[in-house]
Amino acid sequence: MDETAIDREKMKDLAHAVAFICGADHPTTKALQLAAASGTDRDIKSARAALLKLKPGDRRAAFAMIDDK
Repeated sequence: MDETAIDREKMKDLAHAVAFICGADHPTTKALQLAAASGTDRDIKSARAALLKLKPGDRRAAFAMIDDK
């Protein structure tokens, strides 16, 4: 499976969760929003890299928020 094959709707949900946790102006939030909107491999890879730079607790909280949906 291609590691950049991510559902755009889930990425949009993840962007909302990260915005709630880290703020709307956080670089990770903006990267996720851009990737969800464009869907290009470059933007998705950038968003993934930004997501991995988040604190582990923030990342877990964001994923927990989208799991509850």
